[in-house]
Amino acid sequence: MFDTLDDSNFLLFAAKFYDNPGADLLEFQEDLDRIKYIKRLISKYKDGRELRARLILNHIIIMYNVFEPKACTRILAFRLYEYMDCLKPFLLYLNYWPERIEPIGVNQEVIYGSDIQMDMNIISELRKI
Repeated sequence: MFDTLDDSNFLLFAAKFYDNPGADLLEFQEDLDRIKYIKRLISKYKDGRELRARLILNHIIIMYNVFEPKACTRILAFRLYEYMDCLKPFLLYLNYWPERIEPIGVNQEVIYGSDIQMDMNIISELRKI
């Protein structure tokens, strides 16, 4: 059913792998909104502002607490595809980066970890934590 993750099945995919007993629709949406917060924080960093590594880590950790880990990685990779160079160091730091990420997007692209370069400044900041 979820051979690929794209816009047409994103919400269904996220709901299927959401594991927060007792949560309502509002909480589910709030947890998905964390992707927007992460994207905004990384975008600001890319625009030359401060890297808020701990805040990004906190949002990512919360997401992995409420979504099944493999699915959460696909969700983040799909929504933050243009920031993979920034996302990968955080997921490696948390030991969530896989060797490959199952197909995402319209092109059904499989992402191989070895193909993604990492932002060296983010690596440096994470080493300080």
